[in-house]
Amino acid sequence: MSSDSHRQHPSTYVVQAQHHQEELTRLHLQDELMTACMGGVLSEQPDPTSLQRVLDIGCGTGGWLIETAKRYPGIQLLIGVDINNHILDYARLQTDASELGSRVEFHQMDALRTLEFPDAYFDLVNQRFAQGYLRTWDWAKLLQEAQRVARPGGIIRLTEAKIDTNSSSPALNRLNRLCIQSLYQAGHYFTPDEDGITARLPELMRQYGVRDIQTRTYMVEQHASTSGGQLYMEDMRLMYRVAVPFMKRWVRLPDDYEELYQQALVEMQSPDFLVTVKLLTVWGRNEAPQESSSE
Repeated sequence: MSSDSHRQHPSTYVVQAQHHQEELTRLHLQDELMTACMGGVLSEQPDPTSLQRVLDIGCGTGGWLIETAKRYPGIQLLIGVDINNHILDYARLQTDASELGSRVEFHQMDALRTLEFPDAYFDLVNQRFAQGYLRTWDWAKLLQEAQRVARPGGIIRLTEAKIDTNSSSPALNRLNRLCIQSLYQAGHYFTPDEDGITARLPELMRQYGVRDIQTRTYMVEQHASTSGGQLYMEDMRLMYRVAVPFMKRWVRLPDDYEELYQQALVEMQSPDFLVTVKLLTVWGRNEAPQESSSE
């Protein structure tokens, strides 16, 4: 790896102070919740044991990659890349604690530049929750790089979440609508709707040459009394603190934002609180490169 790869590049992530413990904790909780809602790290794949090399783009705190390494010990190499080295330090600590040895690696890279891996190197390229940093015009570059580093016939896999605006908490619904508006104004969503990113994923994959596209939708109800509900509530408690500067930049926050936030915390603790976690996974096969014809 070149020395330039270790330089901190400007980030488009919605939370700028990613080294703060609150955001590290939130990302870890979010990762745990979403994997549970999806029934595991690769629940839709027919034979994960056939994989030898896996890449996780925008790996964050490394939860998905570490859990994949634990669940499938036959995978020889699992690499996570992220733009933020503070987050990667956290991921490395989790790896050390898991005693996974040399199978799991984390590297600082900007996926919107060039991924510093050979062509056709990975069996599976994974990307979860890119809406936090990827703008609508960035998808072409990311998918082109994913295709370059995936082997012919390898899997390219994307997972994104919808932001629920119909929970049983009116205050949380207002916060979520503000979040959607902010993401849209900042260019992260294609439309100002809760499916402003998920509705486009299959077409994006087709547009940029991924074939045999399949989808799986997850809709999991979470209640205040469940472990998943508690994870969700803690995620929201942290999210609507750390994302305030981002939202202020793109929308006008109501004057009663603090009261709205506190009311959402109260309503989420209600015994009858209900929210639906909505996720979409889209995956397909990397198209084999065209061989040039000889004259």
